[in-house]
Amino acid sequence: MGISTCLLGMPVRYDGGHKLDHYLRDTLGRHVDFVPVCPEVECGFGVPREAMRLVGDAESPKLMTTRTKVDLTGRMAAWASKRVRELEEEGLCGFIFKSGSPSSGMERVKVYDEKGGGVKNGTGLFARAFMDHFPDVPVEDEGRLHDPVLRENFIERVFTFYRWSSLIRRETPRIGAVLMFHTQNKLLILSHSTRHYREMGRLVAGGKNMAGRELIRRYGSLLAAAMKMKATPRKNANVLMHMMGYFKKELSSWEKGELLEVIGQYQANLVPLLVPLTLLKHYVRKYDQPYLREQTYLEPHPLELQLRNHV
Repeated sequence: MGISTCLLGMPVRYDGGHKLDHYLRDTLGRHVDFVPVCPEVECGFGVPREAMRLVGDAESPKLMTTRTKVDLTGRMAAWASKRVRELEEEGLCGFIFKSGSPSSGMERVKVYDEKGGGVKNGTGLFARAFMDHFPDVPVEDEGRLHDPVLRENFIERVFTFYRWSSLIRRETPRIGAVLMFHTQNKLLILSHSTRHYREMGRLVAGGKNMAGRELIRRYGSLLAAAMKMKATPRKNANVLMHMMGYFKKELSSWEKGELLEVIGQYQANLVPLLVPLTLLKHYVRKYDQPYLREQTYLEPHPLELQLRNHV
């Protein structure tokens, strides 16, 4: 996973400081290999350095030093174009940018006008180059990851992208491999987007009439688009009810009532998603339900991250 270098505690900021994020380095870092990138240092601006900011049009801003007004746009753009091509070799499954940075901010970066006023409607030059070059790779900035819902959604996207990327790297593009992946991830996709779930089902169903690489391309784009949609309590409750239907013959009336109660409590934000999921996972093991046992929805990311304890 790519990450802005300062978030790992490296002293690379303009003033020689850093922006260490303990969760990213010490918790998430146990489960991913970070590829640190600092555009300013790698571009040769040094530490310490004069601060810089975006100036002009938000869609095509200039990168200017704040005191001496030196235009660094061309230098940064040339470096960013080269760096994103180099990153193709890393097999990145996500990128965490530094919020507010004129080079690495994903969104809402302040763009200044000629009078010195600023509006938060810009994107850092490197972040824009990265997102244009890797449109399907999950990205976030560290500020937004303080929100438990956005954090869980992003990390779920990262691990889903990792599983998909691993599949297409090791498999010849065949309909069978895509079908198996789709089958195992159906409920996860459904928890994000019913529309994409149906469209992906139709695509896989007609995959025999399509070239393998075209199927891979289209399915991958739909998967990325689906996972960008936030999973909500309503969507998750729909998936939980769908799972419950697999046990209509096994569960007693009391057990069904208990399960409906905890799903209702989750949808009302009284308990986290972990509560109804734990009960359903118990029934999956108890009754050895083969379809549900293979669903990544039950465990889309490492349990040690405790992401579903808070959503």
